[in-house]
Amino acid sequence: MMKNDLPLTKDLVLIGGGHTHALVLRMWGMKPLPGVRVTVINPAPTAPYSGMLPGFVAGHYTKDDLDIDLVKLARFAGARIILGRVTQIDREARTVTVPGRPPIPYDIASIDVGITTEMPELAGFADHGVPAKPLDTFAARWEAYRAKAKAPKIAVIGAGVAGGELAMAMAHALRGRKPRVRLIDRGTAFAQFNDRARALMVQSLADLGVELIENAEVAQVTSAGVELVNGTVIEAEFVTGVAGPRPHRWLSDLGLKTYDGSLSVGPTLVTSDPHLFAAGDCAYMAHAPRPKAGVFAVRQAPVLFHNLRAALSGGDLRGYFPQTDYLKLVSLGGQIAMAEKLGTAVKGSLLWQWKDRIDRKFMQKFKDLPVMANPKLPSQVASGVAEELGDAPLCGGCGAKVGRGALRDALTHLPQLDRADIQSVRGDDAAVIQGAEGWQVMTTDHLRAFTNDPRLMTQLAAVHALGDIWAMGAAPSLATVSVILPRMSKELQRRTMAEVTEAAAQVMETAGAAIVGGHSSIGSEFTVGFTLIGTSPTRPITLAGGQPGDALILTKPIGSGVLMAGEMRGQAKGSDVAEAYRQMSQPQAIASRILTPVARAMTDVTGFGLAGHLDGICEASGTGAELELAQIPTLKGAEDLAKLGVRSTIWADNRGGIPLVTGPQGPRFDLLFDPQTAGGLLAVVPAHLAQETVDALKLAGYPAATIGHLTEAEGIRAR
Repeated sequence: MMKNDLPLTKDLVLIGGGHTHALVLRMWGMKPLPGVRVTVINPAPTAPYSGMLPGFVAGHYTKDDLDIDLVKLARFAGARIILGRVTQIDREARTVTVPGRPPIPYDIASIDVGITTEMPELAGFADHGVPAKPLDTFAARWEAYRAKAKAPKIAVIGAGVAGGELAMAMAHALRGRKPRVRLIDRGTAFAQFNDRARALMVQSLADLGVELIENAEVAQVTSAGVELVNGTVIEAEFVTGVAGPRPHRWLSDLGLKTYDGSLSVGPTLVTSDPHLFAAGDCAYMAHAPRPKAGVFAVRQAPVLFHNLRAALSGGDLRGYFPQTDYLKLVSLGGQIAMAEKLGTAVKGSLLWQWKDRIDRKFMQKFKDLPVMANPKLPSQVASGVAEELGDAPLCGGCGAKVGRGALRDALTHLPQLDRADIQSVRGDDAAVIQGAEGWQVMTTDHLRAFTNDPRLMTQLAAVHALGDIWAMGAAPSLATVSVILPRMSKELQRRTMAEVTEAAAQVMETAGAAIVGGHSSIGSEFTVGFTLIGTSPTRPITLAGGQPGDALILTKPIGSGVLMAGEMRGQAKGSDVAEAYRQMSQPQAIASRILTPVARAMTDVTGFGLAGHLDGICEASGTGAELELAQIPTLKGAEDLAKLGVRSTIWADNRGGIPLVTGPQGPRFDLLFDPQTAGGLLAVVPAHLAQETVDALKLAGYPAATIGHLTEAEGIRAR
């Protein structure tokens, strides 16, 4: 939840990232409704565009061409995105269930989850077949098969338009490998077309060598291929199905009015529940029944956008009335297409070019999102305000921390510690306290939000704060929570605090720490933090203790700062951001237990970057260090963003604060100064124990690596 000048009072939840919802999110970014918190829920960070799927299968488009980046789109719309699959909606409580997290409340919700081509009633299909929808799963399976197939044998079940397009696209993509592609239908192929259009489709199949098998009932799918009721076995290595696309089964459990499993809606796209809308292929327009087609989903978007705003603000709804006929452009394998409308059908390469332009223009709407102008400064401001603001938004997480230089200068003015029970020195990850019954470590860490999901942000902040305890080889024991919420209604406060406390309790309980208190307040933006106490039976590990020749082990990849900065600016790929969140969410408890018996010094890599925290070890240990840049693990997409010049807010301070760092200039070198949130542990271990320690970490699920060693020479040298 980023800064919002007006109080939040309503929750809008968009279930599914279908074409209608994608367009609604784009419109919302252009014209948001103040006071509304938007959530979009989708199983994946991207949503493939069905209109370009045959072209992707044929090899005309890349996966990036095909994908709508929902993470980027959600950021543009000011929405949070939850990656998960909805399994239930409680209409009475007005909550949405996504496994693995608490119910998500809504005031108004909309459903656009498309349809599925899974065939659970067909024996063997779940084990040996690949449904054409959901598209993201199909695309991944097809890419893998296309890369390895030597003598391709493919069977497509269902000879409608979608099945025909896929069969021809596959034949075209594999044309140099003599593929054998069979298209199977229980009745007559392309029965929805007139004679002319059907003849063109059949001839196009024949031109590509696709064998059409009609009036053939499928009995089962096996590892050998497709077995028909008459006993015939059609050999196939890749079996897909587009026969009988149907709504997702959970929609029938909502108690709403349906038609053949689809949610029945009227002109306003409202279901039989006034708080639930539906659009796209999962909706049945009772007032104007039409076949499933993307054109209707696209044209529903402006009406849905208007009506969602109206429902949330007390306005009037308006209706959507689709045209009776529409132009159908069908891909025919190569760069050729058929057009059918009003009983007329023609085909040719110019039609494919036309379709290509239409599809690319549609996708360009999501790839080139308008850059929203920064608010204008007052006509008169103090000198330096514009320079301090810069041209990029303030980062969240560790990217928003005070620079190392300013912090160290401030700490030098604090009174010197003169207590026998305090054993730590300034710069250690946590305060070290010696008591009568052992050792304690104490730390505090608070983060400005960089994601609009309070639950995810709380998880990351908890793992981040615990890093100081784990870095000292201690066990977390007690925690207090501090939360600042942006202005919102009492009901949204209740909802948000429920998410925050659940996430905090889950992470802390797993870590072995009890939450014993906390503090909350209302402010300008969401901030969350933790104060922690840990215990250790022996003296905790500090920054001091490393020796020249010792190996440096890193347990997590770096690059989260540049990825979060890139995500805020709409430059990072959604899939890369999702993977970064997954890595950042990984607790370091097991890694700490593996490293503690062998580590001579240890820290966690956070706001000052890898170079800054390594410099702390070198300073405390009286050593220098040498890094192998090629061995340092980085998050996917981080180097690409660094190459583009994307930097976190604190990057310049981190770079300027460590003058004795040398090495080959470039994006990987720049990432040494990238601030990390919930980063990995950096441990100094005897060289002869490095490999077995890394092996143990990898076995425990950490992408650990030996990245260099300590030296006698002063400074840090990267090579």
